Amino acid sequence: MTSTPLADRTTTVAARATELSKVYGQGETQVVALDQVTVDFPQAQFTAIMGPSGSGKSTLMHCVAGLDSFSSGSVRIGDVELGALKDKQLTRLRRDRIGFIFQAFNLLPTLTALENITLPMDIAGRKPDREWLDKVIGMVGLSDRLGHRPSQLSGGQQQRVAVARALASKPEIIFGDEPTGNLDSRSGAEVLGFLRNSVREMGQTVVMVTHDPVAAAYADRVIFLADGRIVDELHEPTAETVLDRMKRFDAKGRTS
Repeated sequence: MTSTPLADRTTTVAARATELSKVYGQGETQVVALDQVTVDFPQAQFTAIMGPSGSGKSTLMHCVAGLDSFSSGSVRIGDVELGALKDKQLTRLRRDRIGFIFQAFNLLPTLTALENITLPMDIAGRKPDREWLDKVIGMVGLSDRLGHRPSQLSGGQQQRVAVARALASKPEIIFGDEPTGNLDSRSGAEVLGFLRNSVREMGQTVVMVTHDPVAAAYADRVIFLADGRIVDELHEPTAETVLDRMKRFDAKGRTS
């Protein structure tokens, strides 16, 4: 496996939001979840999205991933404008070009680990690239668990299956919504390590919503949201620098 050249990592955009807004309700009950957010997610980079509860971080990810509609602005995956797509086209784009990892593992209990991993491609009527599939399975350490059903796997192993499923179809971008939220610290570190390696070794693009500074430290950069706006950005984060920024936002919130 070869890493993506650094020049390509910084110049190609996997996803882009431009002046993106999401408003719920009307009049006095109106809530602005996203307020004209503009952000790029560069190819072959790992981006973490953080912010206090209600800051809009999950809404931003769901809108960019095509899981939720937006009120105004623009979202592009590669060169495709999501707002211009009909429902069937959007479903196809999510299936063919995007991978998802959620806090709940979302595995089908009657299928084996391998069947869960290849399910999205089976639904799409596509044969997996066997060499790539073997690489992914090897990377997440599931080679001896492929015949097991989810009930026979630990939580960490189930989330590894979910990571492998997201990677197996070679998506342009993977979105993770608190992907380690249900895991103990050791299993969480394993899963984050796999995502980190997929970026470094496979040129994958990963965008992850998290509240955990330790999880965010696996990313190349962290975007901080507050009140539906991007308020800060941190490159090459450590758990300490992330925690320091979060404390600063908390202090501002208490004094304003």
